[in-house]
Amino acid sequence: QVQLVESGGGLVQPGGSLMLSCAASGRTFSIFAMAWFRQAPGKGREFVARISRSGDSTNYADSVSGRFTISRDNPKDTLYLHMSTLKPEDTAVYYCAAQGHITGGYDYWGQGTAVTVSS
Repeated sequence: QVQLVESGGGLVQPGGSLMLSCAASGRTFSIFAMAWFRQAPGKGREFVARISRSGDSTNYADSVSGRFTISRDNPKDTLYLHMSTLKPEDTAVYYCAAQGHITGGYDYWGQGTAVTVSS
């Protein structure tokens, strides 16, 4: 099993920046790709960004491309999401997820960390 714990959420003004972290524990050697998802109030969960096991391949949702950067530090078992030029529509609970298999969906999910973008 793998446990994921997000941190770094909070209140930030429009145009500001924030760095989210996701610490993995347990059978971390079994983790393949990792990703960030988010769920805004009253909406469904949506994909934000994904990073491969080695970190050399990343994908982003169009809505965050050019503003968010996903990265991972495998020796520290930590996933990051650097968010810049934040907009009110980025307000959501952000979740990290991990694949326990080389293909398929995400097997492990964190509890989420809330981000509010407001003046």
